[in-house]
Order: sequence, then C-alpha cells, then structure tokens
Amino acid sequence: MTKTYQHETSVGDSNSIIDVIGVNKSYRIGNTEVPILQNINLTIKKGEFLAIMGPSGSGKSTLMNLIGCLDRPTNGRIIIRGKDINKISDNELAILRGCEIGFIFQKFNLIPRLSALQNVELPTYANYKNRINPRIRAIELLELVGLTERMYHKPTELSGGQCQRVAIARSLINTPSLILADEPTGNLDSNTGVEIMNIFLDLNNRGRTIVMITHDPEVARYAERVVHLKDGKIENN
Repeated sequence: MTKTYQHETSVGDSNSIIDVIGVNKSYRIGNTEVPILQNINLTIKKGEFLAIMGPSGSGKSTLMNLIGCLDRPTNGRIIIRGKDINKISDNELAILRGCEIGFIFQKFNLIPRLSALQNVELPTYANYKNRINPRIRAIELLELVGLTERMYHKPTELSGGQCQRVAIARSLINTPSLILADEPTGNLDSNTGVEIMNIFLDLNNRGRTIVMITHDPEVARYAERVVHLKDGKIENN
C-alpha cells in the first residue's frame, strides 16, 4: 500500500535544505577504528547546484551516503528539512529518504524486467507525496527528459544515455527537495554526458537542488559551487 508523506516544517535557516554540523564517520574493522570523515561542516541551500570532488578514498561516497540518509554519522549532526537524522527512527528515516531525496547512480540501477515507465513509477510503491496519479506523473517526467516514445521499452532496449534519462525521471517522481547524483556521466560518452548535464542545468534552473559527486573537473564546472574532499576533510567550502 502506498504511503503518503506530510512534510514537516523546517526549523532553522529557511533557505537551507541540509546542514552538516561537525560530522565524523568511522568504521570498525576488527579492533581498529578507521576514520573516514573528520569534522565536516557543510550547508546546502535551496536551489543550489553543488559538486563534491576528491580523489578515490577521500570520503565522497561516505558523505553522500550520510546526506542521502543511507547511513548515520558516528557523531555530529545532519539536519534535513529541519529533522536531525540521529533523532528519528529507522522507519521515519526511510520515509524522509524516499520522499525528500531523489537518487541518480552511475550504473543507473534500473530494474531490467520493467519498462522505463514502470521504473520511473517504482519509488511511489513505498512512499508517495504527490496528489497526482503516479502513472500520469511518470509520463510527464519521461516527456520532460525526452523519452516519450521510449517509455514502454525496457532498459536493455535503451542506450546508456536513455537509461540515465529514465533514472533522472525516476529521481523526480516524488518531487524531492534534493537530488543526489553519484558520477552521473561516468558510464557515458562525452557527447551524451553533455546532454545529461544540460538536463541537470535545466532542472536546477527550475529550482531543483542538486548535489553531484564527480571526479571529472569538466563535469564539476556545471555546478555553481565545488567542495573538495581530501583525506576525509573539506579543503575549501
């Protein structure tokens, strides 16, 4: 049964989507505590297009997992739309993640047996906060990304660029406050990558907040702000 979600009014800065405050993250391997992120402070504003860059092992993916409510910090605070993720239950966290955050992955993460249209609808099965019919909403989003004529095709019948367009449409189905994109052009040729980044620019111009992980300086140039991570610390902000 589809769950509906009522957004809680944000407390604090009304222009802020996410506040990361003094966050540390470490993992225990045997008897050893391995630090990944150290004293991360970051504010992401409504309508911002932010790129997070850094070498392999710098903590980019860990930070994205924390911002995306896929994990919790070892200490420090992450506040999303006025909610401290360390102070809500796992169920509340899952609903927050499903309704307020849209994910776009390098490998698309589409379900092979489902059509493009069904893949876009998929996030609404667990959480849905729009009044419009999910099917109508999914069709509108596929039109937005230029895939009206391919909506009934399965991922194996689509190019890499088309699969990423499906993934972008899927990320928008619940009208999230934030879109998180992890190396969104990593599996695409340069021309297709430019097409995808132009879609991101259009979404950002429409008011979408986007946080993008990338190792590519050319891709990072599309963002209005770039944060560099090195050895688990922010070099500049």
